[in-house]
Amino acid sequence: MIQVTKIFRFETAHALHGYNGACRHVHGHSYQLHVTVRAEEPEGFFPAPGILIDFKDLKRTVNEKAVDRLDHALVVSTTYLRANPDISAEENLLVIDAEPSAENLLLFIRNSIRPYLPKSVTLSSLRLYETADSFAEWVL
Repeated sequence: MIQVTKIFRFETAHALHGYNGACRHVHGHSYQLHVTVRAEEPEGFFPAPGILIDFKDLKRTVNEKAVDRLDHALVVSTTYLRANPDISAEENLLVIDAEPSAENLLLFIRNSIRPYLPKSVTLSSLRLYETADSFAEWVL
C-alpha cells in the first residue's frame, strides 16, 4: 500500500447548537486539513509518470469540492439556523444537516471529495486540525 498526503489551510466560522459552552456562539478557526489517499502498490514501481496521483489534481479536487466551500464561510446546522434565522441573510453562509463540529466537518469533507477521486485511488484518511494542538481524524 502506498499513500500520499496533501495539506490544506482555510478559515471558517461556525457555531454548535445545543453545546453548553463558548462554542455555541459564532467563532472561527484557522483549520489545517490533511488529506491522505492510497493505492495498491504495483509490482516493482509505478509506471510512467511514476505517481499514485498528481498532487495538482488532488489539490484541485479537494479545493473545488470542499475547501473553497468552507473557506471564509459561516457554517451552521439547519437546527442552528432555525433557532437563529437572523443569520440567513449572510452571503457566506453554509448550512449543513449536522452540527459543524470538527468530527462532522470531516464527514462533510469526506462526502464532498470521495466521489470525485480517480477510481484507482482510495481516500485513506482525513485529519482536521481545529487548533494547533487539537484535531479530529477519519480513517478508512
